[in-house]
Amino acid sequence: MESASTRQQKVARQIQKDLGEIIQTQGMATYKGAMISVTEVRVSSDLAMAKIFLSIFPSDKAKDTMQLINANNKTIRGELGKRVRYQLRIVPELSFFIDDSLDRLQHIDDLLNQ
Repeated sequence: MESASTRQQKVARQIQKDLGEIIQTQGMATYKGAMISVTEVRVSSDLAMAKIFLSIFPSDKAKDTMQLINANNKTIRGELGKRVRYQLRIVPELSFFIDDSLDRLQHIDDLLNQ
């Protein structure tokens, strides 16, 4: 029997792959020209919750894009459910967060180059 953390990692990787495809399929038109990448997925130990971290480019569209994604949360979760229905009994609740690590990295780089 595999450990819970290994199972969580496998589920997280599958969700990350599937959500990336779902968001890409919905297209940039849905998200007003923003390019969205799923950078990380963290799944709770009971697999009922998933925290999804998104990188949004350009970053000035991040807030509006997050509102659109949260408004489409049920649709996205439903589409995810169709893709993982044979692997998971319960489709996790999705919580979306902005991954601003690239912006922080750029800011640090800018500070170092002054």
